[in-house]
Amino acid sequence: MSLSASDKETVKLFWKKVAGKQEDVGSNALCRMMTVYPQTKTYFSHWNDLSSNSPYVRKHGKTVMNGIGEAVKKIDDLDGGLLALSELHAFQLRVDPTNFKILSHNILVVLAIMFPDEFTPVAHVAVDKFLQAVSKALAEKYR
Repeated sequence: MSLSASDKETVKLFWKKVAGKQEDVGSNALCRMMTVYPQTKTYFSHWNDLSSNSPYVRKHGKTVMNGIGEAVKKIDDLDGGLLALSELHAFQLRVDPTNFKILSHNILVVLAIMFPDEFTPVAHVAVDKFLQAVSKALAEKYR
């Protein structure tokens, strides 16, 4: 599913609203993912607290969302722009690429909860397509 020029503009505009709340969005999405999809906890077994207020979850949530923010800036070349992250997740962290889609879904849920007025159907579709494209780019080095 490709991103149209309109989708890209919608993502960029919506992401400005997320700015400053990356840690909250990311930690809530990670916590939700690990609760709903407990198999994803295996990557975080060294953390003794997996709640959304855990310093580990908050830090990683912010890292994830900052990465997605960088992807917004590289929206015209996600494969090239996310190459280093793809290599990191494929070769060093060895994250199952299915988890990118799972986390993307949970990010969408959290965005809908945290931004009920701004997360319109148009924004939802554009951000969903964008996160699918990010997941695909991150999975590139697995092929």
